[in-house]
Amino acid sequence: MYNEIKSGIPLLESLKKNFGFASFKGNQEKIINNVLDGNDGFVLMPTGGGKSLCYQLPALMLEGTAIIISPLIALMKNQVDAIRAFSSEDGIAHFMNSSLTKVAIQKVKEDLLSGKTKMLYVAPESLTKAENIKFLRQVRVSFYAIDEAHCISEWGHDFRPEYRRIRTIINEVGPAPIIALTATATPKVQHDIQKNLGMLEAEVFKSSFNRPNLYYEIRPKVNATKEIIKFIKNNPGKSGIVYCLSRKKVEELSETLAINGIKALPYHAGMDSATRSANQDSFLMEDADVIVATIAFGMGIDKPDVRFVIHYDIPKSLEGYYQETGRAGRDGGEGKCITFYHYKDIQKLEKFMQNKHIAEQEIGKQLLLETVSYAESSVCRRRHLLHYFGEQYHEENCDSCDNCLNPKTRFEGKEHMSLSLKTIMEVKEKFKAEHIAEIITGKSSQAVQTYKHNKLAVFGEGKDKPAKFWLAVIRQAMIARLVVKEIENYGLLKVSPEGREFLDHPYSFMLVEENNYEESDEDAEGPSAGRTSTVDVELLHILKDLRKRMSKKHKLPPFVIFQDPSLDDMALQYPVSLEEMQSIVGVGNGKARKYGKEFVEVIKAYVEEKEIIRPQDMIVKSVVNKSGVKVSIIQSIDRKMNLEDIAASKNMDMHGLLSEIEAIVNSGTKLNLDYYIENVIDEERQAEVYEYFREEAESESVMEALAELGEDDYTEEDIRLMRIKFISELGN
Repeated sequence: MYNEIKSGIPLLESLKKNFGFASFKGNQEKIINNVLDGNDGFVLMPTGGGKSLCYQLPALMLEGTAIIISPLIALMKNQVDAIRAFSSEDGIAHFMNSSLTKVAIQKVKEDLLSGKTKMLYVAPESLTKAENIKFLRQVRVSFYAIDEAHCISEWGHDFRPEYRRIRTIINEVGPAPIIALTATATPKVQHDIQKNLGMLEAEVFKSSFNRPNLYYEIRPKVNATKEIIKFIKNNPGKSGIVYCLSRKKVEELSETLAINGIKALPYHAGMDSATRSANQDSFLMEDADVIVATIAFGMGIDKPDVRFVIHYDIPKSLEGYYQETGRAGRDGGEGKCITFYHYKDIQKLEKFMQNKHIAEQEIGKQLLLETVSYAESSVCRRRHLLHYFGEQYHEENCDSCDNCLNPKTRFEGKEHMSLSLKTIMEVKEKFKAEHIAEIITGKSSQAVQTYKHNKLAVFGEGKDKPAKFWLAVIRQAMIARLVVKEIENYGLLKVSPEGREFLDHPYSFMLVEENNYEESDEDAEGPSAGRTSTVDVELLHILKDLRKRMSKKHKLPPFVIFQDPSLDDMALQYPVSLEEMQSIVGVGNGKARKYGKEFVEVIKAYVEEKEIIRPQDMIVKSVVNKSGVKVSIIQSIDRKMNLEDIAASKNMDMHGLLSEIEAIVNSGTKLNLDYYIENVIDEERQAEVYEYFREEAESESVMEALAELGEDDYTEEDIRLMRIKFISELGN
């Protein structure tokens, strides 16, 4: 029947006429012919492979309207705009969703009934509305295209319950061929999609998941924000996406990038649709270089020249990771995929799952374990990814991932592999990797004791190595296909025929040392947080000498010029401008302007003489977030509010408030606390403490001051208040 209603133009000619391409990519021609012949089809094609053409071209060639079910309004708008750009008739493509006015919906319906519209993009939520089903029964449907079909499967990375109702709705609207498309699906997810859509007999078109132009790297999550700024500044003018899991982090990070001179905009579902659309358009039109987004951004976005995808937070699943990284280098050009990883992020994601059903929690945990396995593995990342999607990669070295470019030590693992396989067999292939590792290391957990696995001969045979080591052995066994993980049975391990052969006739098996991310930490607060470098001792001595000379020149104690932590940070970061000096611990704008010039000149000369390569990410300006409290304190002091009242309004005790005020003053801001001090310390005692700090003090220590001035006469609070007054008046 479908052959009778095809347009008479040959396929290749239609491709050239409608899209300007002279030839098809990969499986495109076979997929399109399958649709034109009226058959169901399942298309598994990586991002950048040209999935959308597989339904757009046949929609233009067939009589009637193709209904394209898509999960995101942004995706629909983007694709409708693209189709209209190829045609002189705007009515050729429409979308129907909640963003349209009644007038706009009426126009869509008129174009559909007149036969103008060849493609109607619709969200599954809109399809479920009774009035839309009733209307669509009047439309001649050429076929249904289900984009982002992985949303159907609970095992997919972006499961949406309403997607599981699509088959029922199709039956109500009227039968027509179905083409389901996704860029990411494991064999388990693929089967789930086909079963749900009632198309198990459909022709399957599977393209290779290998994206040879993409570079994959996992970095420890230490000072991630600084690392991201450094990376983007080293890739000026290039388009990129930075993914975060929370909307709050998206807002914070995009603002931080922007104040550091990077053209970055946020994108997440919590923003109003007008702003979200405007930010997306700015990125597509290259008015913005970087979009900081939750995973909602990028599905179906046709921007071929995204040069990097950075994950500030590791994704919930390898499918999600693969799809999001796949948005880089869609034109076949450079695509760098950098992910920051710390196991704490995985623990956070596990906590988010606690309110879900047990079955959903189990699925989520299995997907997270796959992500951990990938992040911590030292084997080729490309091989690991392709294995996950059921594809083998035979090259020894891909030359395009961190593990291949910086290979870890390999060692003979025949005995370790034999013990792992033997243990899996001993427990009748009915347990997960973590349980196997507990048995081998001799850990008498509750589960091990319940099943009496502490009585097995293999119990404790590998106790000289940690559980993490044995989990790595099992991971490498899976990649070598000696072990199979049954995902649908929540990750139970089975020994494959190849694994049984290995047990019968063991052979040399080289294992790779795993990556260690234990030392990493999330972005800590403060300019020097999370730093692993060591202070330049020689420069530190030079700076201390300079401080001494300046203290004599200004007749001030050295700590009033700069405190020790500030000098340590200078000897670590090498600031060579007053702007850079402001990013040093305890140095704000005031301190930098008053005392920074001489220090900057000395550091600059030292850097040039020693030919030091400085870290380029040192100038990370902070967004005023936590410092919002400090701004409020300054404003309250300017209004001469009682300090006890300020502390109460900030839910602080007096000790905490004084610490905040000290931080403000130490960074160079001048504060006048006379109105308060005069009410709590008499003039004579004020003069005595002031004179002590000016003439006698060898350091800023409160304890030393109390010992010298007498604890019977002064409290710690008195000394701190006078020290604040002294530094503010003479140092700032």
